[in-house]
Amino acid sequence: MSRHLTILALFIFGLASLLSAQNGASLYEQLPLPERQTNADGGIALAGRLSPMDLDTREQTVVNEILSGNVPGFARHLKPITFTQKINTRSYTVTLFAVCDYMAIGSDEDYMYIPMTPSTAQYLADRFDGLLPTRKIVDIIYNHADRRLSPQPIPPSPEMTTVPVFLQHTDSIQTQFRRQGWPHEAGSMIGGHKKDIVISNKIYSTDRDYDRVVIYGWHRAPGDPIQPLYNGHSARYADYSHGVRIILKNVIINGDTLRMDKILKDPVLSVLLSDEGTITKAFYPPNPVLTGMSPVPGMPGPT
Repeated sequence: MSRHLTILALFIFGLASLLSAQNGASLYEQLPLPERQTNADGGIALAGRLSPMDLDTREQTVVNEILSGNVPGFARHLKPITFTQKINTRSYTVTLFAVCDYMAIGSDEDYMYIPMTPSTAQYLADRFDGLLPTRKIVDIIYNHADRRLSPQPIPPSPEMTTVPVFLQHTDSIQTQFRRQGWPHEAGSMIGGHKKDIVISNKIYSTDRDYDRVVIYGWHRAPGDPIQPLYNGHSARYADYSHGVRIILKNVIINGDTLRMDKILKDPVLSVLLSDEGTITKAFYPPNPVLTGMSPVPGMPGPT
């Protein structure tokens, strides 16, 4: 075993007893969520409940469902992704810990992928001591994915931001799994089926008088995303194609544990995680509707 892998294994083993979710799993294995209750609503029932709600009420409800543990295994399970890159003449081995698939609500058998506004995605990332990916990290995840799905566009319409279309798109993704004969395993890294909400220098700019969501991805093949880095939608926009994938802030580089947001500010190391140069504001503005929510018992508060 290489020196770096040995250090990584010892690091994870040594922290396992300290960093545990309510069901006893290491925080490097899954998000710290309660076990899903057997009487929790599935995706179809949740779609019915969410459909008539306004955006703020819908996202408050979604956050409560997620933090109470009403998510399938693939949306809570983490997987390490390791890659090597040279900066000048020095080689860096980097290990990220990413959720295996995009956020969804419901059970393993009855779920719905749930798009959300970037401030709500940021709120959840904060609760899990995580960040949203950069454009470069989206590419890395896709290149390391165990299962690569094909994008399933739905013709543009005013309904593309509504819950019934969210459910329709979920059905199209589930159909791909069935046609390929692939089980939707909690430990398999999945890519290609959503555009990511990403952190980027394009979140904050001076050419608009409002904040915006930045999206990227929906890969057809390595290096071939449908969606280039784009910040043309307002921060109140979320359509069926948007996905939320959380990356833990802790990153292991050459055996040392560093913080992803600090790396992105570093003029040298930032190139390991960003192809935009340094990103000094690796976050979206807070959602005032969510910051006043009562904490869920057993869950950490926002960082």
